[in-house]
Amino acid sequence: MTRTEAPAWPRCGHIDTGEHCRGRTVGAYTLCLAHLDDAGRAAHLASLTPGMDLDHRGTPFTQSLLDELLAPLRDPGSGRARVGDVSFDEARFTGDAELEGIDFSGFCSFASAVFDGNVYVREVRVEGDFRLGAARVAGDVWLDDTYVGGDAWFYGAEVEGAVHFNVREVGRSAVFKDMTCGNAYFSGVRIAGLASFAGAVVDGEAAFDGAVFEEGGDFEKVRIEGRACFDGTRFHRGRTCFDGAIVGGDMLFTEAHFAAEATFDAAEIGGDLSFAGAGFEAGVSFRRTVFRRTARIGPLVCPETVDFSGAVFEVAVTLEAAAPEVRFQQARWASTAALRLRFARVDLSDAVLVSPVTVVGRPRRFVSPETGKIAEPDLIDATVRVTSVRGVDAAFLVLADVDLADCLFVETVHLDQLRLEGRCGLAQPPGGPRWIRRQTLAEEHHWRATRYGGRWTPAPAEAETPDPVVLAPVYRQLRKALEDGRNEPGAADFYYGEMEMRRHAAVSRGERTLLRLYWALSGYGLRAVRALAWLVLAMTATVLAMMLWGLPQSDPDPVSAGTTDGRHVTLTTRKPAPVNPDGPYADRLSGARFEKSLRVVANSVIFRASGQDLTTTGTYVEMTARLVEPALLGLAVLAVRNRVKR
Repeated sequence: MTRTEAPAWPRCGHIDTGEHCRGRTVGAYTLCLAHLDDAGRAAHLASLTPGMDLDHRGTPFTQSLLDELLAPLRDPGSGRARVGDVSFDEARFTGDAELEGIDFSGFCSFASAVFDGNVYVREVRVEGDFRLGAARVAGDVWLDDTYVGGDAWFYGAEVEGAVHFNVREVGRSAVFKDMTCGNAYFSGVRIAGLASFAGAVVDGEAAFDGAVFEEGGDFEKVRIEGRACFDGTRFHRGRTCFDGAIVGGDMLFTEAHFAAEATFDAAEIGGDLSFAGAGFEAGVSFRRTVFRRTARIGPLVCPETVDFSGAVFEVAVTLEAAAPEVRFQQARWASTAALRLRFARVDLSDAVLVSPVTVVGRPRRFVSPETGKIAEPDLIDATVRVTSVRGVDAAFLVLADVDLADCLFVETVHLDQLRLEGRCGLAQPPGGPRWIRRQTLAEEHHWRATRYGGRWTPAPAEAETPDPVVLAPVYRQLRKALEDGRNEPGAADFYYGEMEMRRHAAVSRGERTLLRLYWALSGYGLRAVRALAWLVLAMTATVLAMMLWGLPQSDPDPVSAGTTDGRHVTLTTRKPAPVNPDGPYADRLSGARFEKSLRVVANSVIFRASGQDLTTTGTYVEMTARLVEPALLGLAVLAVRNRVKR
């Protein structure tokens, strides 16, 4: 109802400066309590008894008139007034208004009332609702040592000063939607129902430290210009919502407790966000939240998901969190950031980085200045696992001491500039003799699972399985990233993975055959044992070939023929051709022939002629050995070098 509309109650007949008084008439009188003459007012007050209802809607009051009204209702022994339902809707109070030592057995309503000064409510007990909705107060509102059995209703109230809501308990809900005030203090209050501050505007600071909200709190679209303190606040049962809230200063939740989910979606936070020692029983959401001047967030210990998807960090920030999952999908960092995490599966898909952002797996528990090391109930494995960097510009990304076994790298930009610090392990192939141990991408697991079955990790239901032609450049860029960081041995596995993907993606038969041969002989120049095994096998085969066919039947003796001329003798020596061995193969496998064959083969490995007489077959065997075996030895040396070079 506006001030120009006629009230719904019997209206006072007093006219002042051309306007009718809006006060409710008293009893059989045609005037309100303020405009009754002394005799009429005294008669009316004398008729009052403790416990009666009071209805003085629209009546103008001063403190003295209010005291006169309450005097007949007070118990002479205790000095406390006893009243039933009280309605002061649209009343106007000149100067300060003070209610002290009053027991209301019903409701107490000041809806749309106007107060020119401060409002003091002390040692008051209201069994029903306490209503100050749409009221206007030029000063402060103080509710000290007060109990409200029903709802506390401040909907749309306008308080130019501070609201000191030091109420012991509110039996049902507390509604402060669209309230405006200078500062707000709700320290230690207990609200049994839902506490709603949606749309409230606080021009200064707000304090809710030690408050208890049994059914959660609704702070949707609240605006607090200064800091907001929730130290030690308890949010039980219902969800706590700060969606769309705007807080200009710090938000402090030290030692707070959240029994249900807490959401800060699309909020704007101007200062630090502290959760030191806070307890969570459900997840926390900061989706699309804007952190204006937030330099520090956390430490935040949560048993469920912490979601920063779409969040915007406008200044350099340090974020500390311990949770099973932390999401940064499409998050944006306008400055540097250090993300110190524990236990978490971290999703950075499509995040936007314009300055260095470091994701660090923290091995030690977080520490609170007040309580020391922060407990981490229900969190077991402290390993941080990055699950996706897809769509990220990796030129500004640093990963330190994190597990990359499940990380998706396809579609990452500037992956060759990614920095990996500390221990950053990738997935291993399945056990068994078929697959050698090496670091593999999760996407390779997904692709091989479609070909070789369940021993390889299949792709998640929502993920696509990339082809080898897509994975080869991913391995190549990761290899370059490690080589640029002077970690060439660590890059060896990425080179192996690149060659594996090239082998499977090869189009021409010749390239595929060449890569298969390179893989089989030396594991792409990275498996020294494989190359040495082939070398030993080749040497063994050459020794056997020499013993069976390469060495002649026997070493031929020189035959000399010449003429004499005086005392001078000229000799022409002719060496007969070696004779191929004959007889059973068993007779050829003797110790003497083994020693000669081994000498021939050993010399062939290092490109030296053995000087041994050989058959025609033996000569070709030696030529082949001098070509193949040094190459295998070179591959073995290359593999060792690739594993130890710096």
